[in-house]
Amino acid sequence: MNTAPKKAVVVGALGVIGRYIVDKLLAEGDWQVVGLSRRPAKAASRYTHIAVDLLDLKDVARKLKGLGDVTHIFYAAFQPSSGAASGYAANIAPNRDMLVNSVTAIDRVAKSLQRVVLVTGTKYYGVHLGPLKTPMRETDPRHMPPDFYFDQIDWLTEYQHGKRWSWTELRPQTLCGFAPGTAMSIMPAIAVYAAISKELGLPLRFPGKPGAYGSIYQVTESSHFASAALWAAMEPRAANQAYNVTNGDYFRWCNVWPKIAGVFGMKVGDVQTISLTQHMADKAELWARMTKEHGLKKLAFDQLVAWPFADYVFGTDWDVMSDVTKSRLHGFHDVVDSEAMFERLLRRFRKEKIVP
Repeated sequence: MNTAPKKAVVVGALGVIGRYIVDKLLAEGDWQVVGLSRRPAKAASRYTHIAVDLLDLKDVARKLKGLGDVTHIFYAAFQPSSGAASGYAANIAPNRDMLVNSVTAIDRVAKSLQRVVLVTGTKYYGVHLGPLKTPMRETDPRHMPPDFYFDQIDWLTEYQHGKRWSWTELRPQTLCGFAPGTAMSIMPAIAVYAAISKELGLPLRFPGKPGAYGSIYQVTESSHFASAALWAAMEPRAANQAYNVTNGDYFRWCNVWPKIAGVFGMKVGDVQTISLTQHMADKAELWARMTKEHGLKKLAFDQLVAWPFADYVFGTDWDVMSDVTKSRLHGFHDVVDSEAMFERLLRRFRKEKIVP
């Protein structure tokens, strides 16, 4: 039994990936965890939090110099650009520099660093650009740049040469979790869209493209991804390797949509393609009223959902399929039933009074 001390830094600790990794590590019982983000957060047992601007080198140097006993880094930070979510991959400079600044600062002082786990995604393959080869495999060639994932992994690969530690890159697809203020989760978008539709007396219509309703799609539950991240941090075979990480199954929205409607006691309507970014722009007042009437948690409407991300997901009218054989061959065997996951998480959203 390995009793060596384990201390992780989770970069982006309040996001829809990072907060689940923090929870997973703390639940293991033998990890000390340090969370990094711009926003402050409370400390807890075996958890400390550092509010830091990773683009400010002086702030980074001052606040991260005490991390000499760190053994693992989980990098899940992300800074989106304005505009369509499909263009987020082009936001290179800050996403590269946050990785460079944080890993460099920690590596400088942490003499027992063992593994850096870098979270990228299927935009590595060009899934945001249009139809592509499926299933996507880790050995597939890159798409035409720009894509900040390329800049991140190229820098990390070069920087790691000759170091005592190794890296692992994980490529999830459409995270399903909950973290207010985080753009990259589809769950709050579905929940809030359904709740508003019901409040207005509408059926639950699929708001995306007709082709997206019937195409093959996949997602990654955030807690499942956290398990994969822990595996990636500890598995010797994962050193300097990239892995796709999804729930391990595929679905079509047309088969899931009736189950989602059932959670809210709604009827399914016909597909009606709309821009949620535009149609939800005037719904903050309605949401405030619904929050009061239904006793919901007081979450700012503009921090609850990133509608451009929902438009991107529901507008993907081509097959999205990752091959997860490599991770299975190397020891990660967990799977999630995606259709059951949508029902389970949405019922939890209602129970926890995030939506009525």
